[in-house]
Amino acid sequence: MASPAFVVQTRARDDGGPVRIGFTVTKKVGTATERNRVRRRLRELVKRLDVISMRPHHDYVIVGRRAALDRGFETMFNDLRSALSRLERQTSKQSSDLKPNAAASRTRE
Repeated sequence: MASPAFVVQTRARDDGGPVRIGFTVTKKVGTATERNRVRRRLRELVKRLDVISMRPHHDYVIVGRRAALDRGFETMFNDLRSALSRLERQTSKQSSDLKPNAAASRTRE
């Protein structure tokens, strides 16, 4: 899910491990100092986030964008919560689409 300040990607894992979060900021964002500032701001967002917002046994990657330098922290926090809820809905919908419909799987006599 994309926002002006970052992109959030997720992937389910088959192991029983905890949630893992990775951060990446490309050189297109700016100098090393600017990239580190974006990374620190993204890390702080995740620290303040409810653990419940993230699904267990999933990996998350947050890709920082240049807008993260100037965007308000509260706005970015709301963007992250919104992105995670959209990912949750998208993941739930995909998993329900993969399950066979009980009515369709029954044979008619």
